[in-house]
Order: sequence, then structure tokens, then C-alpha cells
Amino acid sequence: MKLTAWAVERDNEQGREVSVLVTLEADADAPRAPVAVNLLIDRSASMRGAPLVAAVEAAQALVAQAGPRDYIGLLAFDGVPEQVLPVRAMEPAAKTELAESLSALETGSGTALYEAVDLGAAALRRVLVPGARPKLLLLTDGEPSVGRAAVSDFRQLGSKVAESGLTLHALGLGRHYMPEILEALTASSGTGFSHADDAEALPTTVAGIVTELFGEVASDARVHMLPSGFTELRCRHRYPARVEGDAMSVALGSVSQASLRRALFTGRLASAEWNLGVTASFIERGDTRLPSVPLTRVLPDSPQGRLVRAVSVELDLVAAEGAAWKALSRRDVDGAGRSLNEAEAALHELVRLSVEEVPARRHLERLADLRLAVERRVAELPALMVRRAKAEGARTSLSQVIRIPINPKKKVEH
Repeated sequence: MKLTAWAVERDNEQGREVSVLVTLEADADAPRAPVAVNLLIDRSASMRGAPLVAAVEAAQALVAQAGPRDYIGLLAFDGVPEQVLPVRAMEPAAKTELAESLSALETGSGTALYEAVDLGAAALRRVLVPGARPKLLLLTDGEPSVGRAAVSDFRQLGSKVAESGLTLHALGLGRHYMPEILEALTASSGTGFSHADDAEALPTTVAGIVTELFGEVASDARVHMLPSGFTELRCRHRYPARVEGDAMSVALGSVSQASLRRALFTGRLASAEWNLGVTASFIERGDTRLPSVPLTRVLPDSPQGRLVRAVSVELDLVAAEGAAWKALSRRDVDGAGRSLNEAEAALHELVRLSVEEVPARRHLERLADLRLAVERRVAELPALMVRRAKAEGARTSLSQVIRIPINPKKKVEH
């Protein structure tokens, strides 16, 4: 595992400030962990036709990559969740049966989302695969219409899932799912959620998640920060965090070859003399590692310093973008315009910094859509735009940085 901590010291309006970017990156030749996944697939009425076909094809891509050390189960849900197949080893006969069960799925009515996640998690907790972090992969295109539907209930469920040792990944399709619910479910797992505009985009989006799952080399990653000479220290990313005496501990989740993890911290200085003790912990090949992370002080305009600043600016951008959409939902067009201006200023700063690892271009289309909505003073928000923006904001805020080209048809060798 490659671990770095780069610190940039700068002046701001409140005095002297330090920004520290901690990065965990898997070694390219590190062996991946086995996969243990329960697939939760929405088969409600709104999935009829192309959406369900695309969902099945995307799930088949995951099954195709699985080897005999990997475990996959299938839960399908409409108004009633059903564990169609248990979580079990993907030996040839089991892979064939799972592929056939996916192809045979038919739509029903209703969406029992809460019950599906709860039941799927319970089924997964009954299976122990040594070396694997058990995961739920949820795919839905609709709002819950059966059972619990409050965001607070899903937030509690997401916490329950994470505290029981599971990780939840979610993908929302189209314009009808509730991004607030998917964010509530995934926040405690530190994964964020993904979005696909339509059935055509679904296989590629799922392929990104599959690549992430099949590249995992470490789980339960956590960063510990012990400051000296600071008046305060904050974690800018929205990972689950806790205070441990005079230190801060932040849970980053899993680290895979398909993505790296970053956590940005900022703090105000109490004196010219300061220091940060940075350590990490994670489970790799069944063993708990507790490495120290050397802190390197870098100049603001050095390549490393520009990366630290770019990550900070991107977080400002998605926060302002989210505030603009929220203001529009309240019919506060003036407030949306102010937040949009902040987001566009951050975008211009990203362009100026020109950091390859934090490309400004991935935000261009969304901010252009937002500008159009503000200028037209829309009475009804474009659902796809909002969901796309919220999904990007969730994943950026949790710093899930995909860095490997995705080829969903490529089979992983074992």
C-alpha cells in the first residue's frame, strides 16, 4: 500500500491555515481479496422493459468476472423482497444457475426498498468468507412505495448495515429514485452512490462499480490524525469520523486497485510551530496493518501542493452546486444564482490549477445545465440533472477516485 500525506501552509482571512491531503493507493501487483456480494435488484413496474434488461445485463457482467473464490447471491424486490439465490461460491454450476435466474426475472408492482436492504443484509451476515469484506450492491430506479419511506429510517438502516461489518454500494437509475435515500444508505459505508441516466448508460456505470469490487485489496481503512499547534482540525471529506482523545479518526472504507482514497484535512494554526502525527490502519490479506504515514510539507505551487489545493477547490465546487440545486427547489432563484457563481468561480480555479488528477472537464456539463435552469427560472427542476449532480457530489465528497479504464467485457483472471 502506498500512503502519502502532503501538507500546504497558507494565509487566509482567519490567519495561518494548513491543508493536509492523505492518500491511500493500492499497489498495482497486490492480490485482490475474494468478493462476497449480495445483489439487490429492483424489479418493480417501472423497471419493465429496457431498464430491467439493462440491469440484468449489468449484473451478468459481475457474474462473468467471478471466480470460484468469489461469493454472490441474488435478491429481487418489488412490493416484496425475495432472496432468489443464497450467497454462495461461484463454481461453474452456481454461476450458471445465477445467470439463468437473472435472465428469468420479471417485473411486479410496488417498491419495498427498506425491506429489501434489511433482508439482503441479514442474508449476507449469515455467510463468512475469510478475507472478504461482505458487500451489498443495490440497483433501483424508484421511490419506496411499500414499508418505511422516511430518509431518517434509511439513514439508521445504513448505519446498522455498516456497523454490522457490511459495505453498501448503490446505483440509482433514471429520474424516479430518491438520491437522498441512496445517500443516507451509503454514507456510513463511505461509498457514496452512482447514477445512470437511462438503461443505455447502466452497463457502463455498473461496470465501474464491478471494477471497484473486483479490485479490492484492503478493507476497513482508517486515518488517524494527532495535531499539535492547531486551534482546530477538520476533515473536509464526508467520511464517518470520530474524536479519540486529542486525535481524529476517519473511516475511509475499502481500497482497491480500481480506485484510490483521499481525505483532506484543514486546520487553523495556534503557533508557528506545528506538527501532525498521521497513521493509518487497514486489513490486508487477513492481517491488520498499522503503518505510520510520513508528513511532507510542500509548497503551494509545487505539483503536490497544486493537487492539495485542487481537491479543496473541487469540494467547494460540489458543495456550491448542491446548494444551488437546493435553493432552486425552494424557488429561491437569487440564492441559486449566488451559489452557482461560487461553483463557477471554483471551476475557473480548477481550470487555472490544471491538475490532471482533478480534471475540471467532468464538471462542465452539470454546471452548464445548472446555469440554464437558473437563467430560465425553472418552475420544475429537471429530475435527471438533479440526480446526476447529487450522485457526483456524494462520490466526490467521499473521494472515490476511479483511475483505471473500465472494460466490462474483460474477464478477470484468477
